[in-house]
Amino acid sequence: MILKKIKSPVIRYGIVAILTLIICFLLFITSIYSGLWGNIPNSKELSNLEYQKASEVYSTDSTLIGKYYLFDRQPITFNEFPENLLDALIAIEDERFYEHSGIDFTSLFRVGVKTVLMQDKSSGGGSTLTQQLAKNLYPRKDRVKSNIVVDKIKEMIIASRLEGAYSKEDILYHYLNTVSFGDNTFGIESASLKFFNKKAKNLKTEEAAVLVGMLKATYGYNPRVHPENSLKRRNLVLQSMVKNNFLDENKKDSLAATPLKLDYKDFNYNDGLAPYFREEVRKQLTKWTKEQKESGNEYNIYTSGLKIYTTLDYNMQVLAEQAMVEHLSDLQESFEKSYGKNPPWKTNKKLISKVLKKTLSYKKLKTSGLSDTEVLDSLNKKRTMTLVDWKGEESKEANITDSIQHYMKFLNTGSIGIDPNSGEVKTWIGGINFKYYKYDHISQSKRQVGSTFKPIVYTAALENGIAPCTYFSAEEVEYKNLKGWSPSNSGSKDEAYLNYSMEQALSNSVNTVAVKVLEQVGVLNVINQATKMGITEKLPKEPSLALGTGEIKINELAGAYASFVNKGKPVEAFLIKKIANNKDSILKVFEPKIAKKEAFSIETRQLMVEMMKSTINSGTASRIRNSYNLKNDIAGKTGTTQNNKDAWFVGITPKLVHVTWVGLDNHELGFSNTNLGQGANAALPMFALLLQKLNKDSSFNGITKAKFETPSSEVLDKLDCDPVKRDGFLKRLFKNPNKKKTREFNEN
Repeated sequence: MILKKIKSPVIRYGIVAILTLIICFLLFITSIYSGLWGNIPNSKELSNLEYQKASEVYSTDSTLIGKYYLFDRQPITFNEFPENLLDALIAIEDERFYEHSGIDFTSLFRVGVKTVLMQDKSSGGGSTLTQQLAKNLYPRKDRVKSNIVVDKIKEMIIASRLEGAYSKEDILYHYLNTVSFGDNTFGIESASLKFFNKKAKNLKTEEAAVLVGMLKATYGYNPRVHPENSLKRRNLVLQSMVKNNFLDENKKDSLAATPLKLDYKDFNYNDGLAPYFREEVRKQLTKWTKEQKESGNEYNIYTSGLKIYTTLDYNMQVLAEQAMVEHLSDLQESFEKSYGKNPPWKTNKKLISKVLKKTLSYKKLKTSGLSDTEVLDSLNKKRTMTLVDWKGEESKEANITDSIQHYMKFLNTGSIGIDPNSGEVKTWIGGINFKYYKYDHISQSKRQVGSTFKPIVYTAALENGIAPCTYFSAEEVEYKNLKGWSPSNSGSKDEAYLNYSMEQALSNSVNTVAVKVLEQVGVLNVINQATKMGITEKLPKEPSLALGTGEIKINELAGAYASFVNKGKPVEAFLIKKIANNKDSILKVFEPKIAKKEAFSIETRQLMVEMMKSTINSGTASRIRNSYNLKNDIAGKTGTTQNNKDAWFVGITPKLVHVTWVGLDNHELGFSNTNLGQGANAALPMFALLLQKLNKDSSFNGITKAKFETPSSEVLDKLDCDPVKRDGFLKRLFKNPNKKKTREFNEN
């Protein structure tokens, strides 16, 4: 009726068009509201927000050393947000935050006018923090321009519902715990730890401004990637704080003149401190969550926000890794030089071919039906590869054979330091570079332990009544019932007429004597002694066991040696002290696993410590005193396996047992000579360098200044004998030193 009264058809049709548009728009809004364009969470769903939280790994002093996550997020409470952070956020992102109800129509109108009428593309999007929170919680599924209006309206509806469900503080809490800072980092706490290595509550105003400034464009204003852009954006945030009366002009000028300073710490899976340790913790945590699931408790190590408190000593691990790099980078250079111009990793074509055929690339091409020639033609095509050495990463044009030859030559390592009284792991180095060598030589590898097994043999001897001053001939013997096996000693010393006390033989790692001691004790008695000392691996029932042909894991060997300074009781090395939920409520406490019974007598323990102290003071590990000038109370044992494949050293102090292995991953390669590959040269320095560093730090005085117990007078009396006795005149007269003695091995 009203339209009929309007005489002008232009106006009448114009009004109809406008009304039609309004009705269509309302219908459009209604269709979105009703869910025709995708589900919109209702108020009930929004009132129970749950989001994924990263699980955190802490060292024994509660230093964060790593995370397990799908999204790197660590929620904190509202009270942990510093005031300067909240001021900076509101000033630059939503200055009318406390005035609107989720949608800032004033800001929307401003943006609309500037964008449509003035064609100002820098006018911003007009989204409130609540709308941004809606987008964080329910990310847009695609970036199609035609859907932008739908997405915007959805976010407005969700924002309005959020404002109805939460207080303004709650909205800020959820926003700052979910907002992305790029690089898979979510929430202010994770961002603060990553860029400034501090908790959010400790952020300075200029640091808070940097992080808030990133929110407009997380890559473009990333302070690590684009420091100049970040600095300008930071200062703009500070200016906005002045504009909104959060900061005075003088303070702003002072902060704006402050240079951008980061303390960047990326919690990358491959990088950072103790990556092999963190991976082993992850494996054990995964096992625990499976056990919990069977009991009806559902935990996910990547999303439940668990807190894992470990035994690792942060500062000691730092020093251990430094010692490893210092020693192995030098040793690698000597190792390569020792082989000259024709090393086996370049000239042994059979070995190279064997390694190549084990690669995934070869197997994949082979299963596709290609012939060997076709597979090799494909693999030997040059392409850009990243090859790493001790100097760092380098991109080169290379093929798979080049890659194999490059990586096959590298010495690797496994080393562990434990508290012998509890089994707590203080240091854990599973290899030289976790990014390129994932194999953990502590938890996964079983290698022949060489002469580091001899103390177990000698312990068994003492326990079976053989006195420490019993003398054994160092003469080499060929055992007829062992297929002519004839163990010999390293070096060129003429020992045909020499007889060693057990202390002298152990401290100088005399192979011929170790076999004779085992022969007198009995193989089964030695294996039984090893079992008492916590060795669970199946050991060979062969006389060669005396020389360490049994394969034992590094952590198990450390637990066995702990018995010498833990009142005769072996321990199990363990990594996790306790697990808590995201609110720090304790879920599980892990107790030390210490043997209930002593593995040997007090006298045997004191005798063995004194004998292994001789290894350090005058035996195969004397370079600890002579070359590294270490004065600490130390006992230990070196070890080298046949053909110089494995180098070992076990260092014992009253408060730390440290085991080191050095060798090559490919068992067909070894050191070119014993001087280079013996445990005293290839493995011992990692312990010695670490102890030197610990000595310089007074915080480790509890370890470095610890003293062994004073042995009883009876023990000292039993060790009071000449270390070496020479055969008498008549015995020498009837012995031909150039003729090898042959006899049966007494397999009792």
